[in-house]
Amino acid sequence: MPQTLPPVLSTVRALDLDGPAGRLEALLNTGQPDAPYAALVCHPHPLGGGTMHNKVVYHAMKVLHGFGLPVLRFNFRGAGRSEGAHDNGHGEQEDVRSALDWLDNEFHRPILFAGFSFGANVGLRACCGDARVRGLMALGLPVQAEGHAYTYLDLPACAQPKLFVSGDQDAFGPVDAIAEIVATAPEPKQLVWIEGADHFFAGKLDALQAVLREWIAHNFFSNL
Repeated sequence: MPQTLPPVLSTVRALDLDGPAGRLEALLNTGQPDAPYAALVCHPHPLGGGTMHNKVVYHAMKVLHGFGLPVLRFNFRGAGRSEGAHDNGHGEQEDVRSALDWLDNEFHRPILFAGFSFGANVGLRACCGDARVRGLMALGLPVQAEGHAYTYLDLPACAQPKLFVSGDQDAFGPVDAIAEIVATAPEPKQLVWIEGADHFFAGKLDALQAVLREWIAHNFFSNL
């Protein structure tokens, strides 16, 4: 597997982004000055306690930052210090677009997206078809959780490279249901099951990081 970029001494910047419902609380892990991409990572459901400090989000950030990339995390509207109220995934798509706008304006380079659970669902809907986003990583894609059904109607038109990583014991994303959803997505795509992992990848975060690292290196750094 190709080597990651040399380690960078990270600075974490606390930011307030301008969101459509008000301030969005954010953190930026700075990267190498010549990093070829910037990255965005989105968190799980706020009403279930999800924030940008979630363990899966943090571990995804660490992988992306390991390639020297600047990585932005933020709290969706109504979570943490972010203003506004939860909007059932509708307004949250605009939150994602605001974060993409900030990254684009700040770094002027292509963007890699990763989202966990609710963040994966919302992020796919916001990022599919956005020319600024060159790769999508959906972690723990939800199908049904706490009475809410998640849909992926935009996925058949999502032409960017896509990685789907789920646990084969995920109660919110059963194997057959996830396979059916991923089948609607065009190539290029990859679906990886982490054996024995639940929805939160408990005890399997190292395995999750290894999958992310290999996919990113192969798809975005093999020719650098």
